Amino acid sequence: MISRKDFRAIDKSIDELKKITSNELFSEFLGELEHCDENAQTQKILEMNVIIDEMEEEEFESVFTKEMFNKMEEMIKEEKLSMGNAIFLLKHVGYCIVLKDMRVLGFAYSSLSERIKEMIIEEEKKNEEKNEKRLVDLCECYLLLNRWASEELLSTYMPCLLKVALNKEESEEVQKKVEMALLALNNIGFQKMDKELYLNEIKEIIQYHQKHRNMTRLAYLFAWELLTNRFYCDNSLEDVIVNELQFARESAREVKELTRCVDWKTKEEENEKRRKETKEEIILMRWLDTVDYFFILCTLWNEGFAEIIGSIAQLVRASKANHRGIHNQFICAFANAAGCNSVNIGAFLKEGAADLILEELQQPTLEDEAMCDCLRFFMNISERLKDEEKDEMEEAKRKATKRKVFEKMEEEGYEDTITTFNETVYFIREKYHFRLSLNISDYFANG
Repeated sequence: MISRKDFRAIDKSIDELKKITSNELFSEFLGELEHCDENAQTQKILEMNVIIDEMEEEEFESVFTKEMFNKMEEMIKEEKLSMGNAIFLLKHVGYCIVLKDMRVLGFAYSSLSERIKEMIIEEEKKNEEKNEKRLVDLCECYLLLNRWASEELLSTYMPCLLKVALNKEESEEVQKKVEMALLALNNIGFQKMDKELYLNEIKEIIQYHQKHRNMTRLAYLFAWELLTNRFYCDNSLEDVIVNELQFARESAREVKELTRCVDWKTKEEENEKRRKETKEEIILMRWLDTVDYFFILCTLWNEGFAEIIGSIAQLVRASKANHRGIHNQFICAFANAAGCNSVNIGAFLKEGAADLILEELQQPTLEDEAMCDCLRFFMNISERLKDEEKDEMEEAKRKATKRKVFEKMEEEGYEDTITTFNETVYFIREKYHFRLSLNISDYFANG
């Protein structure tokens, strides 16, 4: 991909380009491709990729419509756009869509989607004569751009792309290919599939990285997402995820390292206008989603869970001033973790999570959704401490923890703070979370 500096050298200046909508600009470039030879097309697509990198979700939705993809399919049919260059462009579009978790649906209903699906089927039929690289490119295009990948192709693109992802060579070029393959496979979502299609391979990928640290951060994240998304349909994977592959330890390590990579201290004027998220911030948000989802489903206890709580606490403190999006999502993760019986309540005290939630509740500008998550945190803690049958702690230990939680709340003036929300709980419950209790006493651990 060319740099911004190189892009400024094209005929029109960046200032002039900004006056044109992304839709118009992209359509203009696409039209110009018809009059270029293959090499010139490649160069033009590099310039288009720079524009794509700058697009927001609304722009993606307006540019990459069914009509746009149909136009590309027509250009391929009329030999005005080479298939190789079409794949080059489509993979970059798909990469951005999946990385930023956007819902861009135009491709799924286009004739280009059908063409690529048919090409995958035809290439697979060739057996020994099939072009492996071409099949990989086609599968990646189809998966990256299609949120509802055809189930009939599972047995084709799973082994095809896992083979790419299993490449252990540490060169930058190879690891970019590994990243792209895992990114594409991850777009399958929660689709159910037989373990034989993926489990041994994805375990090997994760375990090799744990030993050698050969993959990019993004590739490693998507390897985990591919596995944890299967957990939704197959709870027999829990032991593999929790104990064999040590999800808690690994996710805590990744969150800690990414927290150190992000420059949280932005200039005051930059805070007034939402700055673009860095790749590290995007990966952090994705790890959040994975950890949060894991807490909701997990039933097995693991000592590493305290590490996750601790790493999230560090991140919450780091992001509080300058990245409320990350900050608020991790507050939500605490609330979900508090309701997970496999996470020891003592970890919330030891790792500083309870302190952070108490601090948050006392903020005069607390947002409604953040308030809801803070209340859920203490409601979940209270429910677990009051319910002796569901709480697996020994009675003496349970009472000791309950006393510590109560003392912490008392020190911070929690009771007075929570009482002030009495009039707003009904509104918060109706708008954000139906399980939020309307009884204020349910948020105290001294019952």
